[in-house]
Amino acid sequence: MPEHIPPAARPPTMARQADGNASLTALFNLILFVVIVAGLYLGREVIIPITLAVLLAFVLAPVVKLLRRLGVWRVPSVMLAVLLAIAVVLGIAGLIGTQIADMAGQVPRYETTIRDKVDAIRKSTFERASALVARWARQLEPAQNEQAKPPSPNSETAPSKAGEEQKPLPVEVHQPERSPLEIAESVLTPVVSPLATLAATFVVAIFVLLQREDLRDRLISLFGSGDLHRTTLAMDDAADRLSNYLLALLGVNAAFGVVIGIGLLLIGVPSPILWAVLSALLRFIPYIGAPLSAIPPLALASAVDPGWSMLLWTAALYVVVEIGTSQAVEPLLYGHSTGLSPISVLVSATFWTWLWGPLGLILSTPLTLCLLVLGRHVDRLQFLDIALGDRPALTPVENFYQRMIAGDPDEALDQAELLLKEHSLSAYYDEVALDGMKLAAHDVERGVIGPEKLEKIREDLNGLIHELETLDDSAPQIEAKGRDKAEHDDQRAPTRAPVEDIPVVEREGLPPAWQGETPVLCVCGRGPFDDTASAMLAQLLGKHGLGARTVSHAAISRSRAASFAAEDVAMICVIYLEVERNLPHVRHLLRRLHQRLPKAAILVGLWSEADGAGKEERPRMGVSADYHASSLREAVRACVMAASQGEEPKVNPAPSPRPVLTVVREGQ
Repeated sequence: MPEHIPPAARPPTMARQADGNASLTALFNLILFVVIVAGLYLGREVIIPITLAVLLAFVLAPVVKLLRRLGVWRVPSVMLAVLLAIAVVLGIAGLIGTQIADMAGQVPRYETTIRDKVDAIRKSTFERASALVARWARQLEPAQNEQAKPPSPNSETAPSKAGEEQKPLPVEVHQPERSPLEIAESVLTPVVSPLATLAATFVVAIFVLLQREDLRDRLISLFGSGDLHRTTLAMDDAADRLSNYLLALLGVNAAFGVVIGIGLLLIGVPSPILWAVLSALLRFIPYIGAPLSAIPPLALASAVDPGWSMLLWTAALYVVVEIGTSQAVEPLLYGHSTGLSPISVLVSATFWTWLWGPLGLILSTPLTLCLLVLGRHVDRLQFLDIALGDRPALTPVENFYQRMIAGDPDEALDQAELLLKEHSLSAYYDEVALDGMKLAAHDVERGVIGPEKLEKIREDLNGLIHELETLDDSAPQIEAKGRDKAEHDDQRAPTRAPVEDIPVVEREGLPPAWQGETPVLCVCGRGPFDDTASAMLAQLLGKHGLGARTVSHAAISRSRAASFAAEDVAMICVIYLEVERNLPHVRHLLRRLHQRLPKAAILVGLWSEADGAGKEERPRMGVSADYHASSLREAVRACVMAASQGEEPKVNPAPSPRPVLTVVREGQ
């Protein structure tokens, strides 16, 4: 009879109904996405000012709070903050206009330098290319002349005398003079739309700042009022984080522009204030903003300076300032990352540019960050956090299991090496590998994993254990630091409390019963991965100075137990991936082991930790063992303690009040 019987298949009607519901849900989500995108595109004239107003409100919110703390009333504080923003915008616009007009008047002065450099580049590059092409043409010309036929004399036609005598008629085009109204219309039309957008933005921002708490309450009601305390804290935290980030980003980009302006002034590039403002604005564009802002100053530097020194100094200025800003200043102010993955930043920049043009490119990162914040605090929008965030989409356990069923042990090994930089080998086995093997065991029971796939997974697991043979089981020195960083960044990493290192014992100093080659016998359970768990335990015991070997469950079955011999065994470790699911088999196995090896101490594992000690006490009371372990590390510590003390254990199945990384030994 097979050990694992897959469940009966679902009735065909229920299966078709479930598939139909999934298809309808996917179709509805696709239609909803298309409708939202179409609405954003068609309503961009209205949505863009509202979006700018919301982002402006986030930037001005700290200013309003500061004015409120100083005793200014709500309405005056909001108006003062908005007037400050208007003054900054108008000042920047006026400054840009003045600088552009000034630079336009200076461009003719650089015409000679530009012409000389263009001629030099053309002589050094294009003329050489033209001479090379001409030489190739001369080499090919004889062959072409041989293949060409002489033209017939009759094909030549004399030009018409009438055509020779005909002369072209002069034509002059005169534009009618425009009226003052037409001139005013041509001047004001390009300006009216931006001014209207700017005015609408500031008006909406005023009302958003005035009704900030009311809008927050409405959002809480929309996205989750079941737990008002948690939802309110989440929304306040999200708003504060977004405000601080946008304000810090504005400050960093402004400082970047100031440093660039001062540097260009010292280098001698004309209109440094214009390029400083342009650099500060374009740096809001992720990744490509700073390189784009460097193109006009570089072009102007090459036009002004007869040589190339100004061009090189300008390029060096942008490179040094950008590297210093991105690698030193930004990490100190708001961390190494915005929480967005690089691919999501690039995709969002492309999407918002296609949707709203250049303004969408500038707003892409703040908008995507807003979506990310919503995804992290609103359960229904959690998919946004998965799609846009830089946190791992899968936990280490899920990633381990996914790589195993995908048949990619190399990536699982890469993940193991990365985690082992901050965790010990036993912690990796306990918190990642064993939990991943439990997922696989459940899928085997459900009939999802067939015999061939199961054998391939077991083979890959044994290969992984073999690859980790050279590593020591010791906690790295940076474990605490790495764990604090993971908690700070909300990374999905193992989170168990650290424990002290288990010592490595010397065989010569152990009692005689423990000085053999393999004093510990690891007995595998009946499950599909119990032998793998036993192999992990044997490897860990060897790294702590205790030799161990594994035997299969079949080797000590009823039919073969009489012929089983292990006289040099001081400790028997019975390893089941989940003891609670195999209690009858465990009891019978322990009875046979007590009969064959009455002097050996017995450890039983691995007990589940999820249900706590209260539920573990009932099954343990029926298991006659000397030690109980809920993890491999706990089992290793029990063996090391037994070997070091060399005492005869007494049976005490009482569980530990804190099963995580603790050992329960009888008499203690």
